[in-house]
Amino acid sequence: MTAGELSDIGRPDGHGAFALWRAMTAADLDRILAIADIVHPDYPEERSVFEERLMLYPAGCRVAECREKAIGYGVMHPGKLGVPPPLDTPLGRLPADADCLYLHDIALLPEARGTGLGAAVLGYAHGLAAREGWRWLALTSTPGARSYWDRVGFAPYEGGGAALAAKLASYGGGMSYMTAPVRA
Repeated sequence: MTAGELSDIGRPDGHGAFALWRAMTAADLDRILAIADIVHPDYPEERSVFEERLMLYPAGCRVAECREKAIGYGVMHPGKLGVPPPLDTPLGRLPADADCLYLHDIALLPEARGTGLGAAVLGYAHGLAAREGWRWLALTSTPGARSYWDRVGFAPYEGGGAALAAKLASYGGGMSYMTAPVRA
């Protein structure tokens, strides 16, 4: 366990509990889908999408647990800058010429927000991307999460043109494709 994987999470009753990011397994998928239903009700994805991401790139699939209860997850995989994958669609395979780590989804239950878990999984993403030799993290932000991504160093991607605009429109209104340089 590294410092970036352990985060203190406070509780309203004043007691502290520790939350841990760990590798996701297939046994976690029911809990992951339940969290996704709570956190992203407007952007549903089929179980098969999560199963495929886990199969294709297990190093990018994480679960946050507190007292043996899943309270969040992170799914990330190799990608191409300016080319986000379609929502709720299998990838088929990872790009052979990947140049970034794409943050498909980082979701925390409301009680897990503001605890440092987001920063911890982002630290993990930066380390993973650095080990793979990529210089960029990329993501598609929902309208409600945009200010968070701005605060943690992401900025709107300046390329992509009409193809990227069309892809973002297919996700729904107000989406932003954003990137951040990898911190070594």
